[in-house]
Amino acid sequence: MKKVLFFGILVVVLAITGVAGIILYHKYIRGALPAFKNPSKDIAELIEKAAKEPQNLTGMPLTIPAGFSISIFAKNLPGARVMAQDRFGNFWVSQTGKGKISFLEVAEGKVVRVAEMLKGLKSPHGLAFDPENGTMLYIAEEDKISRLPTYSDGHLEKVIDLPSGGRHFTRTLGFGPDNKLYVSIGSTCNVCHEEDPRNAKIFSLNRDGSDFKEFARGLRNAVFFTWSYVDGKMWATEMGRDGLGDNLPPDEINIVEQDKNYGWPTCYGKNIHDTEFDKNTYIRNPCMDPFEMPSVVDLPAHSAPLGLAFVPEEGWPEEYWYNLLVAYHGSWNRTQPTGYKVARIKLDAKGAYLGTEDFITGWLTADNEALGRPVDILTVPGGIAYISDDKAGVIYKLSYLRNEEPGDASDKSSLIRLDNPLSGSIVKNPLTVSGEARGYWFFEASFPVKLLDGNGKLLVVLPAQAQEEWMTENFVPFRVTLEFETPETETGTLVLERDNPSGLPEHADELRVPIRFR
Repeated sequence: MKKVLFFGILVVVLAITGVAGIILYHKYIRGALPAFKNPSKDIAELIEKAAKEPQNLTGMPLTIPAGFSISIFAKNLPGARVMAQDRFGNFWVSQTGKGKISFLEVAEGKVVRVAEMLKGLKSPHGLAFDPENGTMLYIAEEDKISRLPTYSDGHLEKVIDLPSGGRHFTRTLGFGPDNKLYVSIGSTCNVCHEEDPRNAKIFSLNRDGSDFKEFARGLRNAVFFTWSYVDGKMWATEMGRDGLGDNLPPDEINIVEQDKNYGWPTCYGKNIHDTEFDKNTYIRNPCMDPFEMPSVVDLPAHSAPLGLAFVPEEGWPEEYWYNLLVAYHGSWNRTQPTGYKVARIKLDAKGAYLGTEDFITGWLTADNEALGRPVDILTVPGGIAYISDDKAGVIYKLSYLRNEEPGDASDKSSLIRLDNPLSGSIVKNPLTVSGEARGYWFFEASFPVKLLDGNGKLLVVLPAQAQEEWMTENFVPFRVTLEFETPETETGTLVLERDNPSGLPEHADELRVPIRFR
């Protein structure tokens, strides 16, 4: 009898455990699988295979807008997160989970060498080059900010300590229009009142670590931020808390301003009071402007927005000007996975929000398998964007292929594209100019490149040489190194002229790129 009773109880316990396991799987585990499960396919191989038929983009696993193409710029970069491009056109990439930073040497628009430059770091994430010293790289680890004089024998130098530990350990860096360095520090928890006053905030500081002061607060995990070239305001992505179900609270995009409070842990979204956490009774609504700042754009809950970048005017279709591209890293704790894409936040010339639409999709397949997870976005003039992927371990290169408005003479991206230097960047002697141009931009394998100071005075002119067969209508890589004396003017212009031996005005053309000398 006792044996029968024992087995009866055992069956009941197993049944209850089984039912609980099924509920647990469907509620918590099923939606997390895309984020953590290794994909059955290698997205780099899929894209490279499809790229063999460049006129037929439908075979690609990623869906992109008409007029664009996407390719693998770099691979074998597990955990690739933040990208920084230096003045020579090379890339530096943080691999947070691997504790290292890699260097990508670029020639003629292609990665020719990948080298591990720093290792043994503590969750390195943010990277930013000093605009006043183009070879000084600032690096944010979980517990400190350091700087490295690149292209030299210099060593990593600590600038300032940061609070470490807790749930959100990635620190992001950026130099603002005011020439200050900014760093975001996430919360240590899902939702709580922080003990360390430095958590869940963005700070500003001088290059040497001095004048470290709060810029904005109430930001649970503003992993990435950037500045609008229209009005110089800071825009940041923000991840909402967990534990309120599949659809609350929204993730956010905020315009971050000095001394403002963005609500966490008491408020979220459009100044919604989080009564699940905050049980206090108030005389006034604790979540109201101007005491708490509402979000500018609400995003689907658990999308996990990370990198964001404004679309420049040069070389991009006019319909994309002023818009914001945002990487949705993808959910890990939602019943039905969401995110895993790049979205386009449509803004007008004054920064007013017009709507959101998908820009690149396909990382999450129909059967909820994640081929990758986009992280950082770097947009550059010429219709090009770079996107890092920490799951697939690659960097994608998105290129605008054709001019949607042929009558727009200011857009030369269908004729010539510049990889280095970037528009508005600081240039030093010697300056390597590289990119690609249609074969008919050349004559006898070259075309003239001029460097002018801010007054239009010619500093140097040399021919850029084709690096491949130039007698074609396709794009041909070019390169030239200019040696010059730095002028007194702060700004200047790089002029890439179409070679025109006939001298006929109808055959003349040029690309003018603004640059800075300091």
